[in-house]
Amino acid sequence: MMDGAVRILVTGGTIDKVHDWAREALVLDGSSAVPGLLEAGRCRVAAVQSVLCMDSLDMGNADRAAIAAAVRAAPEGRLVVTHGTGTMGATARYLDGLALGKTVVLTGAMRPASVLGSDAAFNLGGAVVAAGVLGPGVWGVMNGRVFPARVLEKDTETGRFDG
Repeated sequence: MMDGAVRILVTGGTIDKVHDWAREALVLDGSSAVPGLLEAGRCRVAAVQSVLCMDSLDMGNADRAAIAAAVRAAPEGRLVVTHGTGTMGATARYLDGLALGKTVVLTGAMRPASVLGSDAAFNLGGAVVAAGVLGPGVWGVMNGRVFPARVLEKDTETGRFDG
């Protein structure tokens, strides 16, 4: 394992949604905002790897198993997983139950990186920093806070993660 290096695993979610003018909706088009966010922040990571491209509300345990396989296969011991906020907590607890022996930090956005006023860059930056300093385990970083997997949950009434 490369000590201190962070790999980002992209799985989709709101952070990567873009506006589809024809459908007048936010959609996932297969691209990711993550490389551009890292470039704008002058942030270097070991790698950005696409694992899935889906809305987390459509995720099941087979998709979570694919994320776990990517975490296990990564040569780095520190990973950030971009993820939809709707089921981020469920994925965090799934991964936490596997005792992966790595530092895994899930993050996402309440508003896509492609829209004005997005929290994507803030959350991604926080997650990269957290992955570099936290110990092994599964964590979530949202809204300027770090949450252990067991309490990571979106409050749909406030649109925040409050733990």
